[in-house]
Amino acid sequence: MAKIYSKKALASQNLKPKKEVVSFILNYSQALTVVKVNEKSFEIIAN
Repeated sequence: MAKIYSKKALASQNLKPKKEVVSFILNYSQALTVVKVNEKSFEIIAN
């Protein structure tokens, strides 16, 4: 059972996001605006 959860298996994963995912996250972050009023913050997405 201990061999299944070894640290080597977790470290050896190669994670590469698709171009579509990276593009979506970049576009979302550029459209997102956070406005703080007193102690509250509002998130506005300009599309």
